[in-house]
Amino acid sequence: MFRAPLPLSNGIARRARRLWRQYGVFWLGAIAVGLIAVLYARLIDWGYNEFRAMQQQHAWAPLIVTPAVAALAVWLTRTFFRGAEGSGIPQVIATLHAKPGEYGARLLSLRILAGKIAVSFLAILGGLTIGREGPTVQVGAALMFNLRRLYPRSNALIERQLVLAGAAAGLSAAFNTPLAGIVFAIEELTRSFEARASGVLITAIIIAGVIALGLNGNYTYFGTIQIGAHFPDLLAVAVLLTAIITGIAGGVFGWLLLNTARWIPAQLRKMHGERPVAFAALCGFAIAVVGLISGGTTFGSGYAEARGLLEGHEHLSMFYPFLKMISMVGSYLPGTPGGIFAPSLSIGAGFGNLLHGVFDSMQLPMLIALAMVGYLAAVTQSPITSFVIVMEMIDGHALVISLMATALIASRVARFFAPPLYEALAERYMAPLPKPAPEPVPEVPEVEAPEPAAAATVDGDTPAADNPGAARQ
Repeated sequence: MFRAPLPLSNGIARRARRLWRQYGVFWLGAIAVGLIAVLYARLIDWGYNEFRAMQQQHAWAPLIVTPAVAALAVWLTRTFFRGAEGSGIPQVIATLHAKPGEYGARLLSLRILAGKIAVSFLAILGGLTIGREGPTVQVGAALMFNLRRLYPRSNALIERQLVLAGAAAGLSAAFNTPLAGIVFAIEELTRSFEARASGVLITAIIIAGVIALGLNGNYTYFGTIQIGAHFPDLLAVAVLLTAIITGIAGGVFGWLLLNTARWIPAQLRKMHGERPVAFAALCGFAIAVVGLISGGTTFGSGYAEARGLLEGHEHLSMFYPFLKMISMVGSYLPGTPGGIFAPSLSIGAGFGNLLHGVFDSMQLPMLIALAMVGYLAAVTQSPITSFVIVMEMIDGHALVISLMATALIASRVARFFAPPLYEALAERYMAPLPKPAPEPVPEVPEVEAPEPAAAATVDGDTPAADNPGAARQ
């Protein structure tokens, strides 16, 4: 009688299941993160192009559209998508530093994922100053976190690895900067690097990057800048001055976001707490006014303006970085979903353009690259991540030492004004979760006690004053 080799087939099946759980889930998640990052980027670009077309045809339309969209975005976020506000990176940090399962279920759910994409798309349709890179980090982390259901016995270690790999893959696919994804995971998200997670993390970043490259082609985020073989004599002075100026500007921006009670008037603070939708509409109106003053350059993420400056066909006002900062603060304060990476790079490019009036003998793209890395490092206070991102985005390996020095100095200068922004915001999400309310206890109707008998005696449990028989004895 023929007998099937059951032990061999069972062994192969067990090994296949083990390999799937060890690698397959991460690979599947990385592919999905790459696809969603590309589609999300195209959605945001399309939405902003629609806003620009509307704004060019009807110059005053933002005065109505932007406040209405800001109010609607805040209402949707507060009503249906609590946890989707802001860039999303603080939520990821809070999940990694606390209990991944408990906090991830609240901050990285599929509902939050859908809300992050939908409401940020709505915000860019209104011209708010937001980026898509930070939200892509939260979207990638949320997508990978929810794959824990494919594990029969998921635990905190698996959940943490999924969140970390998804977040890093999201940043890598958003910027097309795989090395920056790894550094971002080490420096910003965990402040450490675990050997057990290294292979999983790098594999997820590679797969997500390959998917993004397959759909978008091989490109650099801001193109390629050409730097000559001979650096200018004033390069060291330019690095120092750029780092100090961008460090102060980025530190002030962080201080404004973290200390709203110190500078927002009391009436506006009251409106923010009691009528957040009206406060969002007011911020949207301020964004629209600033946008009209700037000629429309402060709307959106600022990617087009920064790239135009690097390529030499964009001419911006010297007031551009300050107006962009105002618009960025107004977009972030109400709590609309949206990132600060791309707007920070655009503000940095504006400061580089401003500094070109001082160092007119230097190439403008070189100053812009230094100012971009300086301002980004000042805002995030993650200097290594900042200079790696900018270096990969502009293919600026020739400037690596200058970029590193600028990022380190600017980050230290910003520390005098405010703590690291993402970590400070993450602490607000790491507050103890509210305990569920106890079940209501049904009320028991009081039963009137019978009158005591005249011959009653005092026992050890009844006070004599409450026993009428005791007074007569």
